Amino acid sequence: MLEAVVFDLDYTLAVPDRDRETLLTEATAATGAPPLSREAYLEAHRNNLTRESREPIFADLLADHDTSAEPGAVATAYRESIADALTPLAGVEAMLEDLRSTYRVGLLTNGPVRAQRDKLETLDWESRFDAALVTGELEAGKPDPRAFEAILEELSVAPDRAVYVGDEREADVEGATRAGMRAIQVLRSDTEPDSRAVAHVDQSTIASELPAVLASL
Repeated sequence: MLEAVVFDLDYTLAVPDRDRETLLTEATAATGAPPLSREAYLEAHRNNLTRESREPIFADLLADHDTSAEPGAVATAYRESIADALTPLAGVEAMLEDLRSTYRVGLLTNGPVRAQRDKLETLDWESRFDAALVTGELEAGKPDPRAFEAILEELSVAPDRAVYVGDEREADVEGATRAGMRAIQVLRSDTEPDSRAVAHVDQSTIASELPAVLASL
C-alpha cells in the first residue's frame, strides 16, 4: 500500500517563466561577469550538490576567466532572478493539499540550501509538505540513494511504500529506483520516457493526471 509521495521541485512542480539560459545571461550581465553557458553551469552544479549557496558553482565557472566579477554576487543575482521567475504548474497547489489527506507528502530537491529554500519561501510552499529536504543540507545529492533515504526517514516510511515523482531520468528515476522506491516520471517536451518508471505523466497536466496514477499503485 502506498503511504508517501515525494516530489522533485524544479520542472516537476514549478517552472520559470523564462528559460534558464536567459536567466543566467541576465545574472552575468548584471554583475559584469563573462557569458557562461548553461551546459557549463549544469556540470558545475552537479559537482556542488551539497553546498550552502551557489557561490562555489560560480567560483568554479569563473576560475578560468579573467574577470573581477565576484562569484557571490553572480550567485545572488542568479538566485533572485530564478526566484522571481518561478511559477507553479497549473493546479499543483490544490493537488498537494488534496494528496496530504491520503498520503504523507515530501519534497527532495537537488541544489544549494539557500537557492532551493529561497524558492520555497518565494512560492510560499514551506508548509505544503510533511517534510522537505534540500540536498545542500545532506551528505549526498540525487541520484545517490542516501538522499532518498534521508527523506524517507523524515517521513517515517519504508522505500517500498513510497513513490518519487520527478522529471530527470538519472537524478530522479534512477536515483529513486536504486533506493528501492517506485518512480513516476514527469515528461517534458524534450524528455524521453524511462522504462524504469512505473508510470509517466505530462508536465503540463500533472495536477489532473497524477492523483489517479497514485490511486492505481
